[in-house]
This record gives sequence, structure tokens and C-alpha cells, in this order.
Amino acid sequence: MPSLFPGMNPYLENPELWPEVHSRLIVALADEIASALLPHYYVAIEKRIYLTAPEEHLLIGIPDVSVISQGIQPSQELEKSNAPTATLSKPDEPQTVTLPLAEEVQERYLEIRDTSTGKVVTAIELLSPKNKRAGEGREAYLRKRQRILTSSTHLVEIDLLRGGKPMPIQGATQLKDYRILTSRSDLRPHAQLYAFTVQDEIPKFELPLTTGDSTPIVDLKPILDGIYDRGGYPFRIDYSQPSIPPLSREKKAWVKTLLVERGL
Repeated sequence: MPSLFPGMNPYLENPELWPEVHSRLIVALADEIASALLPHYYVAIEKRIYLTAPEEHLLIGIPDVSVISQGIQPSQELEKSNAPTATLSKPDEPQTVTLPLAEEVQERYLEIRDTSTGKVVTAIELLSPKNKRAGEGREAYLRKRQRILTSSTHLVEIDLLRGGKPMPIQGATQLKDYRILTSRSDLRPHAQLYAFTVQDEIPKFELPLTTGDSTPIVDLKPILDGIYDRGGYPFRIDYSQPSIPPLSREKKAWVKTLLVERGL
């Protein structure tokens, strides 16, 4: 099916769809760049695992010291024996509640490694919503990001999510809706930022490798279009509804006009 949008499809950002889109895009990107990297490099699909705590930090199974019995002293025992007997009342009916348990999260990313040594040359990250919200998901990613930025490993950071807080950078005049960051280790602290909106085409970018080696050009648009078709999203997305997260009034009007032109 022909692509509806010139670049990123904002409907794919829906929280109900994005985890699947993320998984499909990671695998499709790895498959797309693999042939251009062999035989000197290969692409590994890796994952990090962490626990996300609920907003209200609730300890389960650890009673508060104020409600733990400290034992009865002799004087207390005597007082208890002489105390009048109280009539027990019927207990109140309990409520059924839900305890906010920590959730195990798995996030996949790519590593380009040297075939002969196994050394990680380039890390490719596709951001998830948890990376852009306050909490362990963001903290875990920022720790890894900092380790990469202080190492000899190149970084490619792809942010196709309008929601949440962008990753920290300095010197950007406009962040726009989406961002692709490429950071060569030998050029740090400088990096290349490709910022674009829902109305723009997705910029093509060079994949940084070892100095002296040719750098493949990555074009995300046909990769996204491929997973859009294979995932059956044309039949799963209701384009009569607004996108989630919502667009600005101006961009919402633009999307509406575009969809009408596409016959939707």
C-alpha cells in the first residue's frame, strides 16, 4: 500500500502499537544494513532488562515497625488480666485493591561489531516512551548513553516519538517533532542532529564506522513502509480518530487534508 505520509506516520506512535512497531523496526533495520556491513562488520540485536517501579513506591511484605508487636511485658500482662472484657464487633467488609508491582521491561537495540574482534563499533538506539519519561527507564538509558559518549563507540540515537522529554543535547536551534542523532567518537563533543516534523521526509543519515571505512547511508522511510505493510497497520489503524499523542491544531489540519487526499 502506498505510504500515507511523506515521513513518519504519527499514528504508529500510539502506545497500543508502538511496542510492536519498535520490535519490528529494530529487526528490519538490522536486516537492511547487514549486507552493507559484511564481511568486516555484523549487526547484533541486543536487549537490556530493568524493573520500573510504580510512581507510589509501595513496599510489599515489609510491615511498618509501628504495627509490629514488641511483646507483652509482665506489667502489661497483669493489666490485661484485670481489664474488663470488651465485646468484639463485626469487622468491616474489606475492599479489593491492586498493588502497584514493579514491571520487568525489555528494550532491544543494535550493536555493530567488528567481525574479527567482536568489539562494539557503533550502538544504534531506537527510543521508547519509557526512555522519555521520568523513572528507571530514562535513568537506565541515560547511564548507558553516558557510557557510550565517554567511550570509543559511535552512537546513533533515533527518536520517532513526539511525546515525552527529549534526550539532553546542547546547541540545537529547533528540536521539532522527531530527531536522529549521530555521534562519532572522534568528533565528540560535537554530533550531527537531524530534526524533522510530521510534515517532512525522514532524513537519510550516514552510519558511522571505523575511520577510513565507507559509511553506509541509512534510509528509514522504506524500512518503516515495509513494516507498516507487513504488520497490517493499514487495516488496524482508524484514521477517522485523532492520533495519540495529539498533534498541534495546525498539524492536525494538515493531516486531515492529507488523509482526505488519500481517500481516507
